[in-house]
Amino acid sequence: MTLERWHRLTVWPLVVGAVAFLAAYAWEVLGDPHGAADTVPSIVMNVAWALFIADYLVSLWLARPRGHWFLTHLFDLALVVLPVLQPLRLVRPLLLLRALQASVGRTLRGRIIAYAATGVLMMVLVGSLAILDAEREAPGSSIQTFPNAVWWTCVTITTVGYGDLAPATFDGRLIAIGLMAGGIILIGVVTGTLASWIIDRVRESDEAHQAATRAQIRELEGRIDRLLTVQERMAERLDHAERRAAQPSGHAGEAARD
Repeated sequence: MTLERWHRLTVWPLVVGAVAFLAAYAWEVLGDPHGAADTVPSIVMNVAWALFIADYLVSLWLARPRGHWFLTHLFDLALVVLPVLQPLRLVRPLLLLRALQASVGRTLRGRIIAYAATGVLMMVLVGSLAILDAEREAPGSSIQTFPNAVWWTCVTITTVGYGDLAPATFDGRLIAIGLMAGGIILIGVVTGTLASWIIDRVRESDEAHQAATRAQIRELEGRIDRLLTVQERMAERLDHAERRAAQPSGHAGEAARD
């Protein structure tokens, strides 16, 4: 078993686990279950979390060289360890990034496009759930409903900052800092990806024009070669005709002398 094969086998299980995790988290926040019903989303999230931990441990075991893989995947380690070191609800949705990393492909362009395409939706949804979870029970908080949470999240991600809604808790302000940083990064990624796409299209267009120009030059060179060949043949025929025309006069002169 190689690390690449393990990643191919675990892509869809991680995606399913992430979807189940997000559904359970949304149920816990929006449904606000109590009693025995509260244990169901917790169990689902814990199972998904265990799946992410198992994926990280197996990946670490299969990686070669293992030490280099560990040092270059410290963010993955933080995603699975943070809920243990700081069991806050606001850090648990970060586990969804593990599934996103596994499912977006291996090419740099594929990763950038996938992160840009899914980043907005995930940030809005998860940010809204997290801020509502943190602010709903806080006295004096202005974010008490999910629509208000979505509005505040969109305003924060775009760094507009109307100020009509604001978090009142420490956890809510941490979420705001994360969303603001994520929004700035996302804008940069989208801008950079768009610029890269435009440059690629311009380069492809230039290459197509250059290829057409080279083809036209080759065709023109071929025509010139054919014209030169025809000219050489015509010159040879003219020279041959002149020689033949000169031969009879030479024979007539010899007959006169005889």
